[in-house]
Amino acid sequence: MIVIFILIGFSLIVALIFLFLYIWSVKDGQFDDDYTPSVRILFDDNNPNIENEEKEPEKSDNTNQKNTETNKIKDV
Repeated sequence: MIVIFILIGFSLIVALIFLFLYIWSVKDGQFDDDYTPSVRILFDDNNPNIENEEKEPEKSDNTNQKNTETNKIKDV
């Protein structure tokens, strides 16, 4: 039974050490990304959704109204 208390105490100490080291590394800037912003201009923007939105105009509300009227007739 005493072994369980020793292991719980040891694991809490190890967990607190890892928490301290993590907070220290975040404050020190270990996880800051200094490289990517400088080369971001070199990456292509290949988002097909943006191109499709510019080429296809939005559908008018008349088509939506026709579809709802058709659905109402089918339901009856």
